[in-house]
Amino acid sequence: MSPLTALTYALPHRALTSLARALAYSTNPRTKQWLIDTVTRKFGVDLSEAAEPDPAAYPSFNAFFTRALKPGARDADRDPRALLMPADGRISQCGDIVPDAHGDGRIFQAKGQSYTAAELLGDAAAAAPFVDGVFATVYLSPRDYHRVHMPWTGTLRETVHVPGRLFSVGPEAVAAVPRVFARNERLVCHFDTDFGPMASVMVGALLVSGVETVWSGVEIPAYGDRIQKKDYRGQGIVVERFAEMARFNYGSTVIVLLPRGAAELAPGLLAETPVRLGTRLATRL
Repeated sequence: MSPLTALTYALPHRALTSLARALAYSTNPRTKQWLIDTVTRKFGVDLSEAAEPDPAAYPSFNAFFTRALKPGARDADRDPRALLMPADGRISQCGDIVPDAHGDGRIFQAKGQSYTAAELLGDAAAAAPFVDGVFATVYLSPRDYHRVHMPWTGTLRETVHVPGRLFSVGPEAVAAVPRVFARNERLVCHFDTDFGPMASVMVGALLVSGVETVWSGVEIPAYGDRIQKKDYRGQGIVVERFAEMARFNYGSTVIVLLPRGAAELAPGLLAETPVRLGTRLATRL
C-alpha cells in the first residue's frame, strides 16, 4: 500500500468531500473556470461531444462535470437482447457472483480482495437472487461523462442509502483497500425487470460523493449514519433501457448486479477495458 493510500485511512473523508463540494458548486468566475480548465487540460476532456462545448458557459464546476452530451453522441446497441453499458469509463472488474462456503455471493474486487453482495447492498435477503448471477463494476474517471443510464428497462422498487467511508476508488485504492465498494457511502437502486431483479449501485468516493437520481433529486449528501430505505412500490416509476437513471455530482463508480440465469456478460470485457455508454454489457438469455 502506498503512503498516500495509507494516509486516506486517517483523513476526515466527509469534511474534505464537503469542502470539495463547496468548490464544485461555487459560481465565482475565477474559481469555477480554474477548476474546469485544470481538469479539461489534465485529463483530456473531449468537450466536442458535450451539448455545451464552450467551457466558459458552465456556471459552476459541477455543471461542467455533470454536462449533458449532444444528441447522437452515444447510441444504444441495436440488438434487443443487449443489456447496455451504464456509463462511460472502464471496467474495474466484472464476472460471476460466486457462492462461498456460507452460500453468500462474492464479488471480485481486485487481486486478493472480494466482498459479498449482501455487504454491498446492505441487505442479505435482497442479495440472495444475485448469487450465481453476474456483476460489472465501471469506474468513471474525471474525463468521463458522469451520468449513469439504464442497462435494461426496469420499474423502481426501492433505494437503499448505505452510510460509510469515502475512500478513493482509483485503481491503486481498489487494489489495496479491502472491501472498498462495500465500505464507501453508496446508493443502491433496486429495479424489477422482465428477467427479475436488477441492482445499480452508485458508489461515492473521496472528494466525489454526490449522487442525484432522476426520480428524487439529490440523495447524497446528506451523508448517513444509518441505512435508509425508500419504498417506491406501486408508484409506477419506470426507467427505460438507455434512459438516464442518475448522475454523480463529481464522479465515482457504478456496479450493476444481474440475477442468476438472466444474462451472460459480453465477451472481451476484462479489467481495465475502456467502455462507452450504450455498448453491450451483457446478452439476455
